[in-house]
Amino acid sequence: MNISDSFKNSKSSKNYVKTIFNDDVLGKTKEWFENYTKIMAYYRCAMMEIETKFNVLNEEFSLQLDRNPINGIKTRIKNPLSLKEKLDRKNLAVTIENIEEHINDVAGVRVICSFPEDVYTLADALLSQDDITLIETKDYIKNPKPNGYRSLHLIVSVPIFLAKEKRSMKVEIQLRTIAMDSWASLEHQLRYKKDTDFTEEMAKELLYCARLSSELDEKMDNLRKQIQSSKI
Repeated sequence: MNISDSFKNSKSSKNYVKTIFNDDVLGKTKEWFENYTKIMAYYRCAMMEIETKFNVLNEEFSLQLDRNPINGIKTRIKNPLSLKEKLDRKNLAVTIENIEEHINDVAGVRVICSFPEDVYTLADALLSQDDITLIETKDYIKNPKPNGYRSLHLIVSVPIFLAKEKRSMKVEIQLRTIAMDSWASLEHQLRYKKDTDFTEEMAKELLYCARLSSELDEKMDNLRKQIQSSKI
C-alpha cells in the first residue's frame, strides 16, 4: 500500500480531519468537510495522471535506450496536519480556497531515476506534453541546497476529467537519482530523529556524504556512457 492509499483509507475520515483542524473546525459545516474530501480525491486523481504519464514514458524510453530510466515512483497526498501547519505558517485560514491557491504540493510524485541524464530527459518529455502546464521549477541538482540536498522539483498543472467537468490540479514532482534519493531519505531520518541534538559536525558529515553521492552519480554516468559508446 502506498502513502496515498494509506491516507485514503485511514486518514481522510471526517473525524480525523476534525481532530487535526481542532479550533478551525468551529463554524465549519458538513458541506465544508464534504468539499474537503472531494478536493483531496481530485488531487489523488491528478497524482495518478502524472504517475501514469511517467509509466508510459518509462515504457517508451526502455525501448529506445534498452534499459528503464525510471527505477521507481512514489506518491503521497499531504495529510491534514501538514496542510494546517503550512497554512498557519502563511497566516492563512484553513479554507478549501487557500489549500488550492497557496499550497502547491498537496499531491506529490517522486520519480527515482537511474542516471542524472534520465532526470532531465524525463522532465523534458513530460513538459512537452500539451496538457501539462509548468508553474515552477527548482533545480537543486545544478544548484544543490546548502545541506547537500539534490533533486529537480517541478510544480505542474494537469487536467483531470470527471463525470461532468474538467479541472486543472497542481502536482509537485520530484525527480532524482537513486543516489540522491538514498541520501535524502537517510538525511531526513538522521536530522529529525527524536530526542537527539543535531550538531554542526553532523551537518558537515552529511554534506560530505552528499558530495560522495554526487561523485557516485558522476562515476556511474561515465560508465553508462562508456558502455553505450562501445555498442556503436
